Amino acid sequence: MEKTPLRIVLQQIIYKVINPFVKLLIKIGFTPNAVTTTGLILNIGVAVIFVIGVEEGNRGDLTYVGWAGALVLFAGLFDMLDGQVARLGNMSSKFGALYDSVLDRYSELVMFLGICYYLIGHHYFLSSLFAFIALIGSMMVSYVRARAEGLGIDCKGGLMQRPERVVTIGVSALACGITAHYLGGDYKLFIPGIPFQVFETISVFTIPLTVMAVLTNITAINRLRESKKELEKQP
Repeated sequence: MEKTPLRIVLQQIIYKVINPFVKLLIKIGFTPNAVTTTGLILNIGVAVIFVIGVEEGNRGDLTYVGWAGALVLFAGLFDMLDGQVARLGNMSSKFGALYDSVLDRYSELVMFLGICYYLIGHHYFLSSLFAFIALIGSMMVSYVRARAEGLGIDCKGGLMQRPERVVTIGVSALACGITAHYLGGDYKLFIPGIPFQVFETISVFTIPLTVMAVLTNITAINRLRESKKELEKQP
């Protein structure tokens, strides 16, 4: 008997939790496209928080990062809601699926715009580079899947699909804001003999971003390799 993947089990549990809310949205007239649009608006809000964090905050004030992380997680909830609203409300459509995919990409691009703006604005230049590489990887994970499915190949595997990316960014940003509250936004850890800090408060956010930069691109490359194998099997 084939074992159900952990992410599918977790997804089913989350669906059971959110289904009452989904039914409420359907009852008050929310359509899947309206839910998807709400998710985009919330992600624009994430970018706005990061921009305000540069324009009105200072380098040591990481509360903006924390609030942005909380909103990322809330916006991510709408990624799951739109599909459930479509299924439970019998409102699925091909255009709805296309609309969802397009707005998901816009949401991610806008969110990363805010992140890069924040990191550059506060002179975290190396971290901003990794954030941009994570953006490239995120887009390529989705693009490889779209092109493969356009050729008739199922291409959904990998470590860094959209839910994982949302959770990674949201949780790390929220944890960064909480850490700053207790340690201070300017906390730095030095080790004798090393001429630079090995850790600072913003690292709670930027280290997962760096890991994400690596894993998203690995996921995209692995999807490309798997698609090649499947295409070679075709006559």
